[in-house]
Amino acid sequence: MQTIQVGQLKSEFSSVLERVHKDGETFVIEFGKKHKKIAMIVPYQEQPKKRVFGQLKGKLNIPDDFDEESVENNKIFYGS
Repeated sequence: MQTIQVGQLKSEFSSVLERVHKDGETFVIEFGKKHKKIAMIVPYQEQPKKRVFGQLKGKLNIPDDFDEESVENNKIFYGS
């Protein structure tokens, strides 16, 4: 991660964007005499597609007693 002053960013904007795109570099933008960090330039990442609920409807068979407790399983997991 590199830091860059606003003035330098203005003059080298295209080359900074090229480095972000090609090399995946990240830049922290600093502002003012005290070099206050105000923003970041990071490589863009596609957002994952949203999940579609119900896409397996009719393809799975869940038994009616799926969530019923079993005495044997309780003994195995809980010991009593």
